[in-house]
Amino acid sequence: MDWGRLKTIFIIAFLILDIFLLTQLMNKQKDNKLEVRTDVSLEENLHNDGIDYSGIPKNPIRDQYMSANTKVFSEKETEKLKDQFTTIVDGSIIYSKLANPVKVPDKLNVQEMEQYVRNNVLYGDQYGFGNYDEKAGTITFYQKHQDKLLFKNRSAHLVFYVEKNNEVYSYEQTMLEKIEPISEKEEVLPAIRAVEAIYRNKLLKQDSKIVRAELGYYTVVNMEASQVLTPTWHVVAEHEGEKESMLVNAFEGQIIQENTGSGKSVLEVR
Repeated sequence: MDWGRLKTIFIIAFLILDIFLLTQLMNKQKDNKLEVRTDVSLEENLHNDGIDYSGIPKNPIRDQYMSANTKVFSEKETEKLKDQFTTIVDGSIIYSKLANPVKVPDKLNVQEMEQYVRNNVLYGDQYGFGNYDEKAGTITFYQKHQDKLLFKNRSAHLVFYVEKNNEVYSYEQTMLEKIEPISEKEEVLPAIRAVEAIYRNKLLKQDSKIVRAELGYYTVVNMEASQVLTPTWHVVAEHEGEKESMLVNAFEGQIIQENTGSGKSVLEVR
């Protein structure tokens, strides 16, 4: 065997390998530089699209998963309601007909409606305003836990039915109880990450303004008599006078998709 020739072959082979690896490294560095140049920050993207998010919360927030049970109402409780004719369905739903209808003005006065709820509905101080859907003819309140709304929760809501003459003759009530933590508190994703999730999914129109970003809860596990709730960001964007709201899981950053017919949420804010 010609060892000198074999040695030369090895040297040439290693030289070719070194040149190949050097070329790969240079190409990778070139790609990285290109990525640095083209990876515009979220803040720049939002600014370039004219999106105002200056009012969102910036302080870190800690929260946790919660469990809750469906409340079973009793006739003893509904007997406390004055000038109302109530029926309890399946133990967990109160249907009430009002002896004195409530007039709803063309522009809903939320404070007056909240006052009515506190004075005339069982545990009314535990509900907060959700939305007024004029097309559907409903005014919806959602139950609160530690001043945080339980968004879009049919087992924890209060729905007033508005007739064509702008008067409320009846309402429906459901409620959760024994709302307790089932995990340790941990820091939730900041509000800007919720805005980012919405923006990356092309759900924010140019020249929009984020008018509200508030933390509440949304159901992630729904069983017949109990639920598991997760901290959730409710983000409201306004564009050309119209408001649209979206929900984002505050732990995982996922947008919560809902089937609302039009594909848009009608959850409002004051």
